[in-house]
Amino acid sequence: MDQSTILLVFLSVIIAGGLSYFQYFFKAKSKSKITFILAFLRFFTIFGLLLLLINPILSRSTYETIKTPLPIIVDNSSSIVDLKANKITQEVYEKLNSNSDLKNKFDVQSYSFDSDFQSAETFDFKGKQTNLDAVAENLKSIYKNRSFPTVLISDGNQTTGSDYVFSFDANNKVYPIAVGDTTTYFDLKINTINVNKYAFHKNKFPVEVFLHYSGTKSVNAKFSITQGNEVHTSQSVSFSPNKKSEVINVLLPANKTGLQIYNAKISSTETEKNTYNNSKKFAVEVIDQKSEIALISSINHPDLGALKRAIETNAQRKVTILKPNQVNGLNNFNVLILYQPTTVFKSVLEANKNLKINTFIITGNKTDFGFLNQQQSDFEFKMSSQKEDYLANFNSDFNVFAVENIGFENFPPLENPFGTISAKPNVSVLLTSSIRNVATNAPLLTFTEASGKRSAYLFGENIWKWRAESFVSKKTFETFDVFIDKIIQFLASNDSKKFLIVNHERFYNSSDAIEIIAQYFNKNYEFDEKARLTIAITNTKNKQVKKYDLLKTTSNFKVNLDGLAPGNYSFSVKELNSNASYSSSFEIIDFDIEKQFVNPDVVKLKQLALQTKGAIYVPNQVDALIKILLNNEDYKEVQKAVVQKTPLIDWYWLLVLISIALASEWFIRKYNGLL
Repeated sequence: MDQSTILLVFLSVIIAGGLSYFQYFFKAKSKSKITFILAFLRFFTIFGLLLLLINPILSRSTYETIKTPLPIIVDNSSSIVDLKANKITQEVYEKLNSNSDLKNKFDVQSYSFDSDFQSAETFDFKGKQTNLDAVAENLKSIYKNRSFPTVLISDGNQTTGSDYVFSFDANNKVYPIAVGDTTTYFDLKINTINVNKYAFHKNKFPVEVFLHYSGTKSVNAKFSITQGNEVHTSQSVSFSPNKKSEVINVLLPANKTGLQIYNAKISSTETEKNTYNNSKKFAVEVIDQKSEIALISSINHPDLGALKRAIETNAQRKVTILKPNQVNGLNNFNVLILYQPTTVFKSVLEANKNLKINTFIITGNKTDFGFLNQQQSDFEFKMSSQKEDYLANFNSDFNVFAVENIGFENFPPLENPFGTISAKPNVSVLLTSSIRNVATNAPLLTFTEASGKRSAYLFGENIWKWRAESFVSKKTFETFDVFIDKIIQFLASNDSKKFLIVNHERFYNSSDAIEIIAQYFNKNYEFDEKARLTIAITNTKNKQVKKYDLLKTTSNFKVNLDGLAPGNYSFSVKELNSNASYSSSFEIIDFDIEKQFVNPDVVKLKQLALQTKGAIYVPNQVDALIKILLNNEDYKEVQKAVVQKTPLIDWYWLLVLISIALASEWFIRKYNGLL
């Protein structure tokens, strides 16, 4: 309590004592025992009431001891079983987790990881992917601003995610325990195959194959790519202790349309411990059509390159950048992107009035809005010469096509002249704008469809910053590029709206997450949350049928099909209330990425230990690791003082005691005839 509160309490004592004395002792003829009791009760009542009025803050300090956290993280992927290290991994974990000295010094916490990171004390070693990068990111989040050691029990073989060596916090030591046989065995392996998902009929498509060798002697191997009984390429490859890898680049013909499955294989006359990684299947969908997009602009701008790169990540798209005076004809194009149109675009727009090619108009500071008012009827522009920055807000009610919020609210603002944009009734708004976080409800990205022609409008330049920001936050351009591809897909097609839309891949690897996503719209083309969607999946070989319900998420319905055996499947999605249906097929390719390894990746684990100033251990060195952790003086218990401040008015027992004192005083006075 501060000095003023102490002074008020002291004055309260004087006032309560004075009033009690005046009531019971001043000019009193006798001073019996009962008089003293009544005076005390009156003093307590008055003093208690004055304390409640002053309401002093009472502080109570408690102390708690905080131990340094010690996360013990176990690799729960199936590669641990393939390396015959599951038993020793379990033993190492139990030895660390049951050590009483470690528990006395540290707050021991157990986790497991495969494709995900979770708290766990039991392990089944059935994970289909290994993501050590997720371990690093979760540790940073859970133990933010803490200093702690980490014990990582793993083979170090990562199959997904970023390079984990530099993902862990360099200020917190990591002690990897490498499990699995570290003996070097003779092994030929197909490490990676890079190939596009799509190729065009009667063209050739590139395939890049990375081969790896593990061994102590020189060897000649044979590499081939086959499709059924047909051999597309075959060549000899030599390896030695000084030449551990080889990159093969070949061009394969796309002579048949549809999904084409190929098998890459490497072999030799030597005996190998693991032959599963000697072959790898890959698939390419051969298509016989391509969307031609004309990106027309009279100015140079970074947006042009960003749009071209984003669109052409889909091999079915080809973008040609032209100036308005370079356009000789529009017949070869499926979509027109008009970037900041001015009067020099007049010939292009006049030519398109008859052709009715779907357009994507992007405005900015160089746009002639008076000209644009004359050339289209979807919007009316009243713009000033003042520049303004517009932030994006996602409209979750958008239903023209399936699209997710990729973090638009976190993207940098687009730049456009300040003014009023009035939309006509047939406009569907995907993004609205805000100025300095104040919502304007004005359109930012919109879509229209009328008289068989589709249009899209983006009111603002610098979309290249969106692509850059998406890469920074997602560590890949894919999320943004898929978003742009959906816009182009909408514009490249004039199909009428469908009530049931289903998204899926044509093929999956057996180790991939297999998801099918659907949306159902009612007659007003609004997303129907009450729809009942089911899927029937048929194995085309044994005709076995499995049925599942699709579960509703925020903006779609989804089903997870993990666990299906490799093979060809046909499926049908049906909405039970309307009987609307969609049928298609997909193939699951037999490829278990966790079976690719014959040894733990000791080199990576050593790099991780070096990067974090830790040390690498093997299972028979666990005692030494425990000793290191116990003797490390950097990790000490911290005593933390917890001060609880409580206002006296919250102490309801004081009010109860005041009531008892008043009642007692009245009863005693009544009993003794003093009332």
